[in-house]
Amino acid sequence: MKVVITDHEYRDLRYEEKILNSKNIELVKMQCKTEDEVIEASHDADGIINLYAPISSRVIGELTNCKVITRYGVGVDTIDLGAATEKGICIGNVPDYGIDEVSDHSLALIMSLLRKINSSNQIVKNGTWDVNLSKPVYRLKTLTIGLVGFGNIPRRLAMKLQALGVNVVVSDPFVSVEIAEESNVTLVSLEELCEKSDVISVHAPLNAGTRGMIGTKEFKLMKKGVYLVNTARGPVIDEKSLIEALENGTVAGVGLDVLESEPIDPNHPFLTMDNVTLTPHMAGYSEESAEEMRSKTALGIIDVLLYGQYPKYLVNKDVKEKVGLKPFVMNERYQF
Repeated sequence: MKVVITDHEYRDLRYEEKILNSKNIELVKMQCKTEDEVIEASHDADGIINLYAPISSRVIGELTNCKVITRYGVGVDTIDLGAATEKGICIGNVPDYGIDEVSDHSLALIMSLLRKINSSNQIVKNGTWDVNLSKPVYRLKTLTIGLVGFGNIPRRLAMKLQALGVNVVVSDPFVSVEIAEESNVTLVSLEELCEKSDVISVHAPLNAGTRGMIGTKEFKLMKKGVYLVNTARGPVIDEKSLIEALENGTVAGVGLDVLESEPIDPNHPFLTMDNVTLTPHMAGYSEESAEEMRSKTALGIIDVLLYGQYPKYLVNKDVKEKVGLKPFVMNERYQF
């Protein structure tokens, strides 16, 4: 059997090789950027591991043997799920590998913005020792932080914020009032969250319904001087509207781990804005989470190809109407 890694950003592929090569699966390592390159590399593959390369309906239409595609990380916006389902290809991801890492990173960006860490550091390094240039700073316990989305990561973040005495409100159309109450948070609409929050942290997945969900309308609802953090997906926030909100003072500062287009363009306005803190899509990273995520991505492949099971983290559940694999059975392979 043949598995193609369409693209990756790692120094080596030791975790993937350990799992797949030990099962006598040929592992082909590529760095595809276009649909044509993916088709050329993967047209006869039994399985595909994907990062950023496009797995469009056109690509899927050219796959002759593929039974499973797994994606590094949580988001599957690089893959046409409908086309994959129609062709009977299982799509898997790894939604639980970096819950602590991403929630920690979100908290770090929130605290850096609220305590003016980044801006104060630059002021001092530029030769000025004056606390007045960092004002105003407000007591954490007096603030309301709004979480857009309330999946595993924001739920962990809410626990950490609550330990600091912060009032937390959340907006998620798929979360019930009962779940919110169990987590000691207040469930509100997105509009109400924008109106009430002193800080907004975005944790929504990227799909047709969430693309640009934080835009001009939402910024007009926000308090003047709000802070914004995004560790989810860049296109969830409309960057043009965000830049306008930063320039007119609606948004006092922003911490972004993700952008509409990555890597950042050298001429992007964010690079010259003192109230913008940027990190290079690293929120999910730790040495431990990297091993877990990459290993689980490879394990999703052998779930299907070797064990005839649906991958543990099956995304397109409707594919079950097309293929007759066995239900996933938990085993020691997934102990991390």
